[in-house]
Formats: sequence, structure tokens, C-alpha cells
Amino acid sequence: MMPIDFNGLDTAVHGPVRLGAMTALQIDGKLDFTTLKKRLEVTDGSLGVHLQKLEEKGYIKSKKAFVGRRPKTTYQLTAMGRKALAGYLDSMQKLLEAVEKAKR
Repeated sequence: MMPIDFNGLDTAVHGPVRLGAMTALQIDGKLDFTTLKKRLEVTDGSLGVHLQKLEEKGYIKSKKAFVGRRPKTTYQLTAMGRKALAGYLDSMQKLLEAVEKAKR
């Protein structure tokens, strides 16, 4: 069996909320905070912390605007974020293949 480098996993992507947010942005493109919150079923505070971490890493970017009198923040995946997500998913695919091979 080929070794899986678990220490090499990108921990900024690895958590369920971050992975969910990045996956949603990859699949659907730009999404606003409220849509992400509903889709991921998390609190404002929790989502805010995770999105801030992804933004600090350069994986997502945000755009703040007002719709009427209400603030609206929209997020989108950056090129660096798409690369990080692809690398993470590639690692998970290798892990799945190794587990399937071991079952045979």
C-alpha cells in the first residue's frame, strides 16, 4: 500500500464547515453569507470564523455591498482556493483508493 501523508493535509480546508463552504463555492460560484449559512446549517458566528480563516489563507474573497439598507457579503473561491480544494480532494481520492484496494 502506498503511504498516505495525513500530515500533509491542508487543515484550512479539512474541517467540515470550511470544506462545505469551499465545495459550495466551487460548485455554485459566488454565494452570499446567508445562503452559505443556510446550506451549511451553522450559526453566524461559526460561519464567520471559518470564512475569515479561508479569506486569510487567500482561498476565498469577499465583496461587501448594500442591498437597500441591508449589508450583503458575497464570497467566491479564488484560484488559490480552487487549487487547495483540488489538492485536498486528490488526497481523499488516494485514501479512498487505498481503502478499497485493502478490502480486496
